[in-house]
Amino acid sequence: MTGDVIAERYELEQLVGRGGMSSVYRAKDRLLERTVAIKVLHEHYSRDEDYVERFRREARAAARLSHPNIVTVIDRGEADGRQFIVFEYIDGQNLKQLVESRGRLPVRTALELGIEIGRALAFAHESGLVHRDVKPQNVLLGNGDVKVTDFGIARSGDVKQGLTQTGTVLGTSDYIAPEQASGQPVSVLSDVYSLGVVVYELLAGEPPYKGDSFLAVAMRHVNDPVPSVATVRPDVPLRLDAALRKAMAKDPADRFESMAAFCEELLACLRELEEGRDTGATLIARPPRRRARAPRAAGRRASVPWLPLALAALLAAAAVAAAVVAWRETRDGGGPAAGGAATVAARIHLSGVAAYDPDGSGGEHDAEAPRAADGDPGSYWTTETYHDAPSLGKPGVGVVLDAGAEVEPAKVGVVTDTPGFAAEIRAGDSPTGPFRPVSGSQRVDGQAVFELHDAKARYFVVWITRLGDGYPFAHVNEVKAA
Repeated sequence: MTGDVIAERYELEQLVGRGGMSSVYRAKDRLLERTVAIKVLHEHYSRDEDYVERFRREARAAARLSHPNIVTVIDRGEADGRQFIVFEYIDGQNLKQLVESRGRLPVRTALELGIEIGRALAFAHESGLVHRDVKPQNVLLGNGDVKVTDFGIARSGDVKQGLTQTGTVLGTSDYIAPEQASGQPVSVLSDVYSLGVVVYELLAGEPPYKGDSFLAVAMRHVNDPVPSVATVRPDVPLRLDAALRKAMAKDPADRFESMAAFCEELLACLRELEEGRDTGATLIARPPRRRARAPRAAGRRASVPWLPLALAALLAAAAVAAAVVAWRETRDGGGPAAGGAATVAARIHLSGVAAYDPDGSGGEHDAEAPRAADGDPGSYWTTETYHDAPSLGKPGVGVVLDAGAEVEPAKVGVVTDTPGFAAEIRAGDSPTGPFRPVSGSQRVDGQAVFELHDAKARYFVVWITRLGDGYPFAHVNEVKAA
């Protein structure tokens, strides 16, 4: 079509992009003597009224949005059976091309880009539109400007009926929100999720989930735990890592309440970065909502069929603490740092050896004990499942850790992705006990540091006495001693 003149006005000069529904050309507006971008619906779709209406709807949607970070619509029409939309021309590249050419972007750059994209989307949301296809390919960069484009599958945030219904999946799988991938209704919070994934990619150099097909990647958005960018990019501030994990929560109710709120948090992260400070203890990700417990059973504990789903949902909303220890030790070279369990510099090596369940009828996942101190915050030792949670129905249960020789630590740090349980540290000379308390009891909210006294021993127990609200079990992801 290069060289064609559309509507006796727009002369197509060069193909600059091609998608599933349409092609985009750089064109000359003969009437106003300026360069524009023109999107032309593919010919075979021009005979399908549904696609034609969706194309027209994109023009109407974008034309409603006058914002410095949204590409401006100039004209729309039909000529010789071809549907077209005319936009302002952005002379530059898209954000995906920038990442592919440069790899991981500086943290400051990623934040600045995320804020500008977020402001554009927040404006669209305030105008009643949900983009539904937020991705780097739809962000144009030129002359220092950041412009969001392609509202092709956007729709009103309160529409109940329309061209896409529940059960229809539209979007790009690398950035698709779980509810969208599942064919459920979308909302402004679906765009919050997608922007979180985009900023993750700017920092990590690639999207969080990979797969061999659209479906494989989409299902990972639905089922896989929320990733921590700090585990692949240790220089990312913990507050930013927490913000992205909150934005990408599986349950929309656990995300930021709006795109504007997400932007405010990204701006706060940028301010801290500019001031040269990272508090490291800012845990903005709220725990998941309390879930209905299974019916009480006569026995004190049991396996329940909803456990795999519960684990996936709980891990999806896990606090940022799961990455704290690894991140801090990498950044600070193993030295102590301010904030939470990260202050434990792990001068004493611990190994998980067994569960300790003196008042139970058997072991508590003894084979999983090594995961409590394996250096991987993503793995964990877990208690059994308790129907009477938060009560254990007994004094306590714990995981035993071996220092390899008699030591006298001053503190122990504990990291968990099931926050809210109460615990203390106990010590002894045998892996089977007895163990004596060497710390006070405290609540473990994501991460905690226990100050020890008279703790000379070889074996130590993270002794759990009460489960967190809404959790019928407790995880110990990582234990450090110093």
